[in-house]
Amino acid sequence: MADDVGVVREATGEHRPAFLELFFDLVFVLALIVLAADLSATLSWLAVARTLILFLAFSLVWALTSWAADTFDLSRPRGQVQVFWVMTGSLVMSVAVPEAFDGRGLLFAIAYLAIQLGSATYLVITGRQQVLRIRNRRILFWVGISGVAWLAGAFVPGTPRTALWGLAILIEYTAAVLGWPTPKLGHSVGWEWKLVGERVAERYRQLLIIALGVSIFTAGLTLSPDNYTSHRIAAFGVAFATVVLMWRIYIYRAGEILPDAIVASTNPSRFCQFAAVGHLVMVAGLILTAAGTALVIDHPLRPADPSWGAIMLSGPALFLVGRSVLAYTVFGRVSWNRPIGIILIGLLVPTFPVLPQLTIMALIPLILLGIAVANMITYGRRPRPPAPPQLRL
Repeated sequence: MADDVGVVREATGEHRPAFLELFFDLVFVLALIVLAADLSATLSWLAVARTLILFLAFSLVWALTSWAADTFDLSRPRGQVQVFWVMTGSLVMSVAVPEAFDGRGLLFAIAYLAIQLGSATYLVITGRQQVLRIRNRRILFWVGISGVAWLAGAFVPGTPRTALWGLAILIEYTAAVLGWPTPKLGHSVGWEWKLVGERVAERYRQLLIIALGVSIFTAGLTLSPDNYTSHRIAAFGVAFATVVLMWRIYIYRAGEILPDAIVASTNPSRFCQFAAVGHLVMVAGLILTAAGTALVIDHPLRPADPSWGAIMLSGPALFLVGRSVLAYTVFGRVSWNRPIGIILIGLLVPTFPVLPQLTIMALIPLILLGIAVANMITYGRRPRPPAPPQLRL
């Protein structure tokens, strides 16, 4: 079978992401860079909440596009048209991010809804398989409901917009988790997605690499060429070491054996959902880390403001939370070192008024190094095969 939008992965034997998907990721790189830069420019808990809303919107676009690519052939024009449509809308969303809660709210909302409604409508019209058409009709139903909140929020400023857009995101994620239950159409089930373990795992790992790269890119841009001081260079070095250790903690070993874990799972669709949660939490942690890093590089010797410091520390802590979710998804258990690492990061909070930001930031890679070494000792002695639990809602 070689339908333009039919199932083709098994027939062709192609289980790796298509080149077009990697091209699509370039727009997502821009989105994460803009989100991190905007957060670092207006670092506050309100800014964190707003960044989270925008990040979840981008993430849902990325996830649906990546999952849907398992059900149609991206080497054919019909599949490519849908991806280019998503790329165009995502680019507009990225441009609107800095003023999404000010003058460009309507632009962001329209671009987002154009992606979701346009993609689903296109697949309803062009899909040759009944399952594909019905699934996208369900998505249309729920995006139509959330779209009311998106558009209403675009016409009101400040806190009401934040609340309405937060409600819209909550509606969409809840619907996705439940399989978009729709009157007369039922709800989607896992086998409809035809997820291929190797390919899905590769897409998730690419998502992490993008986020790690954004953290390095943000740190590099912040270290401006006309202000090279020893403290700023030291802060950049600490930031790079932090990112390297995060990569090591991710890939060893859950990230490395993720494809095998998907194959071993009794419910691959539910497994992929849980793995997606873990990866999205880690990416969110990396965005916070990038924003906090920029702040420290700019003012390395300034005592940490309590709110800024808490946000700075929440990035690595959130990364470890996401990594713990992934570990549970792959192995059915969480190693003791990650919760201990989260606690140790939390214990740095009382040092805010006493120590400069650079000193506090330098303690983060030491904690991460301890986790990485503990992982190597534990898994080096007893390599653990994947043992996914029975995952349910």
